[in-house]
Amino acid sequence: MNEHYLYLALDLASISLPLVFSFYKPAPFYKTWKHLFPAILITAALFIIWDEWFTRLGVWGFNPRYLSGLYIGSLPLEEMLFFVCIPYACVFTYFALTHLIKKDYLFPHQELISSVIIILMLLIGMYQIEKWYTGVTFIALGIFLAFQMLKIRPRYMGRFYLAYGVILIPFFVVNGILTGSFIEEEVVWYNNDENLGLRLGTIPVEDVFYGMLLILMNVVIYEWLKEKNPARK
Repeated sequence: MNEHYLYLALDLASISLPLVFSFYKPAPFYKTWKHLFPAILITAALFIIWDEWFTRLGVWGFNPRYLSGLYIGSLPLEEMLFFVCIPYACVFTYFALTHLIKKDYLFPHQELISSVIIILMLLIGMYQIEKWYTGVTFIALGIFLAFQMLKIRPRYMGRFYLAYGVILIPFFVVNGILTGSFIEEEVVWYNNDENLGLRLGTIPVEDVFYGMLLILMNVVIYEWLKEKNPARK
């Protein structure tokens, strides 16, 4: 494979199996697309603005060696597809696990888990506010979690935390490659002056919580739309 298509190949590989299994008859994920795609597009718009801002600030950037060369603003096309392909695959995983595992094992603990994450995110984010990636990501996740916990009060957070735990497995593969694992250079580079400098392999620890915010926002909007406009049986 031409190395200029590596990032694009990762995007397509991430969505391929979830897309195929979306038509599995016992659990037809495609029937929820009318709720899913607005959630993806709304969230993607916010994250693309954030992404463009941080790219211009030099918080992170992209290695042209692994890109097709198509850009929109400062962002490569592959980066914009990331905000469609990865959320699709992750919300599909959340949906599939809901059908496969009937009992919500983490439901009794969901508020405790959320509270611990909120406190940690806000404390670390405010303490490291001068580091753009750490401060913005941690504070944004803490505020969003607090909002949904106090205002929306969803009953699905236990299922979300279980799904995100599973999602972290492919996350470490895909993000590992993007940050330089198994290849000669990084696809995405990070300015360590703007993060904690802590890496999980090659992955900045902030990516775990950036990913949590990205997927949680998709799930929250997806579930809200499902509740507001339930699918016909």
